[in-house]
Formats: sequence, C-alpha cells, structure tokens
Amino acid sequence: MIRVVLVEDQAMVRGAFARLLELEPDIAVVAVAEDGEQGLAAVAEHQPDILLTDIEMPGMTGLELASRLKDNPKVRVVIVTTFARTGYLRRALDARVSGYVLKDSPIEHLADTLRRVAAGNRVIAPELAVSAWTGSDPLTDREREVLREVGEGHPNVEIAQRLHLAEGTVRNYLSSAMVKLGARNRTEAFTKAQEMGYL
Repeated sequence: MIRVVLVEDQAMVRGAFARLLELEPDIAVVAVAEDGEQGLAAVAEHQPDILLTDIEMPGMTGLELASRLKDNPKVRVVIVTTFARTGYLRRALDARVSGYVLKDSPIEHLADTLRRVAAGNRVIAPELAVSAWTGSDPLTDREREVLREVGEGHPNVEIAQRLHLAEGTVRNYLSSAMVKLGARNRTEAFTKAQEMGYL
C-alpha cells in the first residue's frame, strides 16, 4: 500500500483528490492538510511514502515544503499544480522532488505517477521535461525575497527595514534582478519573475 499525505489549500480540490485516490486499490491517503505547515506536521506524524502537494499555498509553499523534506530519504515529494512554468519546475528539481505533474492530467495519470515514484522513479510532466534542462532560475534567494516585498507594495526604505538591510543594498538587489530579467523597473521585475515561476 502506498501511503500518501495530501497538501492542497483549496478544499474542493483537496477533497476530490483524496476521494479519487482512495478508489485506487493500492493507494491510501493517510492525512490531508491545507498548507505547508500542516503538511510538515502530517509527514512527521504519519511517515508517508509520498507527500503530494500543490505549489501556491498561504504561508509555506509546496516548493518550500519540498526543500524542507529533501534530506528525508523516506518521503518522496510529488508536486501537482496548474502551473506549467519552467522556473517552478527547475526549483522543484533543485529541491529533489520525485514527481511534477499538472492538474489537468487524468486522475489515472496521477495514480500511475504515485506508483512509479513509490518504485523509485522520477516522473516529470512530458510537456515540461525538455524545457527543464534548458531554463534556469537566474535569481538569488535574496533577490527573490526583495521582489516578493515589491509585490506586496512596499517601498525600498520599508523593504530595507523589514529585511534588516541597508536601503542601498535593497537597490542593488533590485537592480541586479532587473538586469537578469530584462525589466525596466522594479514592478516589471516582480511581474516577470512571478510569470516565469521564479517567486
């Protein structure tokens, strides 16, 4: 029996996935969670074979959750998402996820992915597999952090205070990110980074 912890912030999607997977004779959903923190606690409590998680959730994202678990050899992580973004996939691979599938795939494909991952294989959505090896995330963690603050509408001086940096350092991070993303200003840099799945 493949034991799965399911993490998904949308209640209807979470319930549907859990019910559909429970119809599979060799898959058991041992716990469900609505965010990354709950997912981490559920993994600690239930010790599943697989953590199945969305990416974008309040608080800890699925990618952050995967990073927290990448050194745990007993739990394999499978991302299931609507986002066919190379940046997300690249970060997922860096976090050593074992699977990355899209939500518009048939449930049979998801169940098959879980079986293949449980058997020790890595499964990547075919439409993303090629681009994963050619595209890379150019941003540093600090640049990403600063851009997220921009996305929340904070001016540079406030970002500096919130991140305990000098205002000049914030400007340098933003300038570097703008050059890497080919953006004309900080707002465009945030938008491009988000669209490409770098945030």
